[in-house]
Amino acid sequence: MAGTLTFYYDYISHNAYLAWTQVGALCERHGLTLEPVPVLFGAMLKANGQLGPAEIPPKSLWMIRDVLRKAKRLNVPIAPPHAHPFNPLLALRVSSSPLGEQCRDELTTALFQAVWTESRDITNPAVVAAVASSVGLDGESIVADATSPATKALLTSRTQSAIAAGVFGVPGMHVGGQLFWGFDDLAEIDRFLTEGEAVAAADLAPWLNVRPSVVRRRS
Repeated sequence: MAGTLTFYYDYISHNAYLAWTQVGALCERHGLTLEPVPVLFGAMLKANGQLGPAEIPPKSLWMIRDVLRKAKRLNVPIAPPHAHPFNPLLALRVSSSPLGEQCRDELTTALFQAVWTESRDITNPAVVAAVASSVGLDGESIVADATSPATKALLTSRTQSAIAAGVFGVPGMHVGGQLFWGFDDLAEIDRFLTEGEAVAAADLAPWLNVRPSVVRRRS
């Protein structure tokens, strides 16, 4: 299946980091073009009235152990981040800058590694500039450009477009007209691209017609 796999990500997510280390090979196997799209996960949480996993202590502890298991199985290096949660805006805006495909991919990889293998503080402009320079960009210039209204608006627009398209978390992945979510869905994408959609419209319809008999009150 030729086409594009759109990969929505935020550097704040360890699962997005793990998925990024694997999604390129998945695209190569299926002849897909990989399109990474930086988005603000916090805005998705706000749009859906949710807390982030790191804001729920039992879930955060489970996710840490789960991510470490996955990283060991995949032989992917991982280290504790400098802080978590942290503000990813600067790094996301830098990643939203107009870049060539190879340069964009290298910057994305370098920033993920800075957070999740090197424990660096990517809220610090000097750190982000150094990471950008390490992949051949003018780090100081690209960090300065990231504060421009146009670059800020671009990240906001991409995030809002993702939300409108039904993306609710990271990593979110669109391919073949279907939305997939989370590192574990990489296996489902592989099956979908190999075997086709397993859920027929007739199977899905009754589920979409289910209505709640009780609604939890929210403060």
